[in-house]
Amino acid sequence: MRRGSVLVTGGAGFIGSHACLHLAEAGYQPVAVDNLRTGHADAVKWGPFVPLDIRNTEALSQVMMQYNCETVMHFAAAAYVGESVREPGLYYDNNVGGMIALLAAMQQAGVRDLVFSSSCATYGTPETQPIHETTRQQPINPYGRTKLICEDMIRDHAASWGLRFAILRYFNACGADPAGRLAERHTPETHIIPLALMAAAGRCPALKVFGTDYDTPDGTCVRDYIHVSDLARAHVLATKALKTKNLEQGGQNLALNLGSGTGHSIREIIAAIEVVTGRQVPWQAAARRAGDPPMLVADTRCAARMLDFVTRQSDLLTILRDAAPSFGLEVQDDLCA
Repeated sequence: MRRGSVLVTGGAGFIGSHACLHLAEAGYQPVAVDNLRTGHADAVKWGPFVPLDIRNTEALSQVMMQYNCETVMHFAAAAYVGESVREPGLYYDNNVGGMIALLAAMQQAGVRDLVFSSSCATYGTPETQPIHETTRQQPINPYGRTKLICEDMIRDHAASWGLRFAILRYFNACGADPAGRLAERHTPETHIIPLALMAAAGRCPALKVFGTDYDTPDGTCVRDYIHVSDLARAHVLATKALKTKNLEQGGQNLALNLGSGTGHSIREIIAAIEVVTGRQVPWQAAARRAGDPPMLVADTRCAARMLDFVTRQSDLLTILRDAAPSFGLEVQDDLCA
């Protein structure tokens, strides 16, 4: 069933391209917009592609009207914590400036529904785990601060002209389309699972583990990893929810965590890759990075209640099994049963 057009900013990126795939499978027409700073044009396969920087408000508004877009999924952003510490101006220009332009374009085009790619980085270093949506948001790096500013901007526009929104704060996206139609790739590559897989494949030097003395069970950072296919499916559910919750009659805008609810340390990731691939992961300890909290794990109950969303593919072995072929690694036969 054809459901309408969805503008996907950052639609040539890792998460955005998987979202386009899942939108198309759900009957929507995804319209990908991307300036290709970090995206890949060959990842746009399920709808039109418009090469455009979203900070061009007038052009973006015209695209929305040309394709009769009813919803925007906003992924386009600079998204590297370490880079944000080194180059904060880039993050405020790109992330906050991009949101200013996008909201203006939506208002001009009369598009009211927004699904926003936010981040657990808005929580900073929480005092308790797992992290609930009501946990105080105190970001400790420019990336997290720009995402929180964008959340506040969305709420202000909702109050001003009736924007309807789903803010999705997700944890560590990873994995790849199980059918091999899309791969996990980032430019530049900074994500721990791809880097560890690349090290196992001999495609890069030893994996650097930034900090082995954190207050965690084995001294390395603990993160909640969610399969990108689960993540994309949650975005489709949020898109449907904005249409069905009838916000004018008291329905809720949404601000939800998306994660698996389970944390894994970097040492656990390394050990699991060695089991999945049968290859050793060479690694070396390095100093902690500024802006890295020791532990981030999602409380997933609100997403389950509000979207009927539970992860299906986000156990660690499934994530690694789906990602490994992108790096030329074979999965051990006994894991495929």
